Amino acid sequence: MMQVFPGVFSEGRKLYTLNSAPGQQLFDEELLVLDGKEYRGWSPMRSKLGAAIVKGLLQLPIKDNSRVLYLGAAHGYTPSFISDIASSGTVIALDFAPRVVRDLVFAAEKRSNILPLLADANHPESYLHIAGSVDIVYQDVAQKNQIGIFMKNCAMLLKPGGFGMLALKARSIDVLQNPQGIFLAAKKELERKFGVIDYRLLSPLQKDHAFFVCQKV
Repeated sequence: MMQVFPGVFSEGRKLYTLNSAPGQQLFDEELLVLDGKEYRGWSPMRSKLGAAIVKGLLQLPIKDNSRVLYLGAAHGYTPSFISDIASSGTVIALDFAPRVVRDLVFAAEKRSNILPLLADANHPESYLHIAGSVDIVYQDVAQKNQIGIFMKNCAMLLKPGGFGMLALKARSIDVLQNPQGIFLAAKKELERKFGVIDYRLLSPLQKDHAFFVCQKV
């Protein structure tokens, strides 16, 4: 088992995190025990962050004690792996759909550092009192104004020097425009407010997606 980033490992072409709740599966993922430690298999086909790592991500700013705001948490697949990486921190997992937040609640019952939150990422002022100041804003929101949502949340909630991680879905912005053009325009827009320290195209693992790592200055 080789460490790719702190808290992230690879075995051959597979990704793993150290299971922070040994013996428990959340998504029927592979559990692998080596040298008395249990690792969870992390599929890049189901996770934009996993895909970004496989595609050569240069920096993973999530630390063991990070406070992470995850926008667009859905059923909690990627948030559960972030909760393994930030095992001493907190993952505030937000979604606006009651049905998926119900699934997030089930995941949080097995991961003590996941806080499920039913809220609209368009209105960070509505959950500012819950989330507070965070080290990481991670966003995977398939909406036309996803860049604006990201910037608004980073402006209000992200600490100076903190990191924003954006999984951008081109087809949610414009179904007709070439995704590459959308990504380059997004990069220019992000550079007006942040230092963009990494940018990865996720195809073919995640079609028409790009991944950005930004730092708030």
